[in-house]
Amino acid sequence: MSDKDFRIERDSMGELQVPADALWGAQTQRAVENFPVSGLRMPRGFIRAVGLVKWSAARANRSLGLLEADIEAAIEYAADMVIEGHHDDQFPIDVFQTGSGTSTNMNANEVIAHLASERLGAAVHPNDHVNMGQSSNDVIPTAIHVSAALEIREALLPALTHLVQTLETRAEACADIVKTGRTHLMDAMPVTMAQEMGGWAAQIRSGIDRIESVMPRITRLAQGGTAVGTGINAHPEFGARFAAELSERTGVDFTPNPDYFESLSSQDAAVEVSGQLKTVAVSVMKIANDLRWMNSGPLAGIGEIALPALQPGSSIMPGKVNPVIPEAAAMVAAQVIGNDATITIGGQSGNFQLNVMLPVIAHNLLQSIQLLAAVTRLLADRAIAGFTVNQDRLQEALERNPILVTALNPVIGYELGAATAKRAYKEGRPIREVAREMTDLSDDDLARLLDPVALTRGGINK
Repeated sequence: MSDKDFRIERDSMGELQVPADALWGAQTQRAVENFPVSGLRMPRGFIRAVGLVKWSAARANRSLGLLEADIEAAIEYAADMVIEGHHDDQFPIDVFQTGSGTSTNMNANEVIAHLASERLGAAVHPNDHVNMGQSSNDVIPTAIHVSAALEIREALLPALTHLVQTLETRAEACADIVKTGRTHLMDAMPVTMAQEMGGWAAQIRSGIDRIESVMPRITRLAQGGTAVGTGINAHPEFGARFAAELSERTGVDFTPNPDYFESLSSQDAAVEVSGQLKTVAVSVMKIANDLRWMNSGPLAGIGEIALPALQPGSSIMPGKVNPVIPEAAAMVAAQVIGNDATITIGGQSGNFQLNVMLPVIAHNLLQSIQLLAAVTRLLADRAIAGFTVNQDRLQEALERNPILVTALNPVIGYELGAATAKRAYKEGRPIREVAREMTDLSDDDLARLLDPVALTRGGINK
């Protein structure tokens, strides 16, 4: 590249070359050169949140009489461009950077100052104007909370609700379908498919409740604490006015944290959110694996259902079709569980007045939210909504299930019941036939006591 492809920018450390068409300045360029680590950039949702921070801060500072109206309007315009994603390519810094996220904060300050200066036709300073009343040490923790809260509200909770509704719709349609229950992967007493899917739906509903229970803490913001939590260089009313502006813009009730020292030095709320996401991931893994087992076969497996055939399953075995959506869901669950481990370690890295793993916490937390939101919709729409039930296979397994003898225990006792079950299994005969030979129960008694539908309702058949 020639010298014409660069311009000279200056910061407190001196001069350096910056690409001529870049909106960023010297501090961003230093970070680009210092951290060629992973090629991973900060997530779109996080950049949006930083833009919202700068937009809200400018409006708060103007309302306090600290920022001139024309400069504030230019910053507001530029921040909107960042919020809406028009300049995502201008945020090139690696996730694995300075632990405070200062590089990303300055990246935003420089980009917004550049755009605002062009808009205003006069110089807008990245530190004195865009970063007024702020520090990286409160901007980045605030952006973590804001981005997580918005992604949860806008993407994850609607996706989880959709999964619950899909499960409940299918459960209602399968209310009269009885199947063999399984414990330890072994035949057990019968259940209805509605009961089975109702359990899945309850897991996800509990996950929704768990995530919603965290929202009051993830919506408490660090903004206003500035460098160490004392609020140095910020107006005493800045934090409250900032939160009010942000709340009005987003529709989420954000508030200043009553103790800024907690917000800067710890990421406990992010760790808590991640823990609840991990619980949802565990639920998703259970549901995905149940679907895989139920779909196994079609001849040598359980074969209770057939998931929608979405793509060929093998490069060598013609006609093979695999449960690709549940497999994708299980992999997402594994990733979220792994992300939680990283976030947990990150949360432990609050040294005195500042946590120093903020960028990696942000990256992993938002990835977990986004992955769960995407895959739970896929699981609902491309697996659960469209599977078909192999009722003949279910009925055959029910009739030959020796564990149905459990329902006879109150009448014939455990020992005779065990002997009856073992003989039925050994001879490969229906339990009703063997019980007719080994007990004095009539056909009517056996039909009543061993009715699979009645057995799904619990209690003692009489």
